[in-house]
Amino acid sequence: MRKRLWIVISVLVVALAVVIVTWRGHRRSATVEAAPGPPAAQVAIVQRGNIDQVLSLAGQFQPWQTVDVHPKVSGFIRHIYVDIGDRVRQGQTLAVLEVPELKAQLSGTVSEVARSSDEIVRAQHEVKRAESTHSALHADYDRLLQTSQAQPGLVAQQELDDAQAKDLSSAAEVDAAKAALASAQQGMEVSKADNERVSAIEDYTNVVAPLDGVIIWRYADTGALIQSGVSSNNQDLPIVKLAQSGVMRLRLPVPESYVRYVHLGDTVQVRVDSLGRSFNGTVERFTRELNFETRTMETEVDVDNKDLTIDSGMYANALLRLNHADNVLTIPVGAIVLHGNQNQVYVLDSDGRVHIRSVQIGIRGNQLAEIQSGLSPGDRVILAAQAKYAENEAVTPVVEKSPASETAPQSGGMIDMNAESAGGGAQ
Repeated sequence: MRKRLWIVISVLVVALAVVIVTWRGHRRSATVEAAPGPPAAQVAIVQRGNIDQVLSLAGQFQPWQTVDVHPKVSGFIRHIYVDIGDRVRQGQTLAVLEVPELKAQLSGTVSEVARSSDEIVRAQHEVKRAESTHSALHADYDRLLQTSQAQPGLVAQQELDDAQAKDLSSAAEVDAAKAALASAQQGMEVSKADNERVSAIEDYTNVVAPLDGVIIWRYADTGALIQSGVSSNNQDLPIVKLAQSGVMRLRLPVPESYVRYVHLGDTVQVRVDSLGRSFNGTVERFTRELNFETRTMETEVDVDNKDLTIDSGMYANALLRLNHADNVLTIPVGAIVLHGNQNQVYVLDSDGRVHIRSVQIGIRGNQLAEIQSGLSPGDRVILAAQAKYAENEAVTPVVEKSPASETAPQSGGMIDMNAESAGGGAQ
């Protein structure tokens, strides 16, 4: 009986001890919860990186030059050697015209050159004859004059005057013959010029390419009558349309607020989604004038297209570099607080205490900002809800990873080819 009583008492003692230990544990936990640690704060590390601001623009490719090829003479097409899509070289024959009346004109000019040549020969002989006659008459006059002077009265004055008159007349005939020769020579030059003119016109019956390019349209077939392109009649059709596509022009409308960043020679990255390729272009020209309605400035970017990969009319998205900063201190824009006119950040020291600093901001991207002064590499800055923290307050930092560099596109109008195809066309 006593043994059973001692067992009951031992069980009660053990149970009481367990209750006491459990109660003390709960009290210790309550004490810990009543004394929390420093509040947590999301922070980012100040890093070195690059920030680029680029303007995203949509444009459409056009050939560098487009030429309507007209013949300089009217005629019937005897042969045409090209069709749309053909690549041609400068000077290559595109078509041959037939102009029957040109053959008669050319024959006439050849005959006129021959007649002028004969006229020159005749005039040359006339000059020689006149010079010979003048030489003989002048010699007679000199002899009579010398005899009269040696023996006065031997030669009658009338005879001496007749000889002098013949001498002067023959000299005038020499001058007239030389003038006739000069006129014949000038006539020869006129005949040659007329012959060259008609020959050149005949050469124009071979219509050649004025530049390297691609035939993008053909307007005539063999046998068609083509009018010359020298008249002001705009109804006259060309033979073909030729596009110089070795270099393509990409025209971009740059908004007014970004015009100051456009400079000749700037490199532009061009993405052609329909080809799945990117190209490098160069700003070669811009209008230096804003469109009154759209407030944009037309800017042309030249893109090399020697392999003719890019076709005229293709859409492209271009990235025009506006501003950039290389190897600078960067922090997320969420770490910057505007207080009055001052940009401030909340920085943690080595003990995890908050200190408010004023900073100088440079280029600001979409996610990162350049810090020109006020911070050092490796500093920790609070990212959000800065108003919850006070100067010199201790916090528990929670480091959030952030990029050091950013390319920040400023949208000026892009073409989403996927959305266009899915939606049935751009609006």
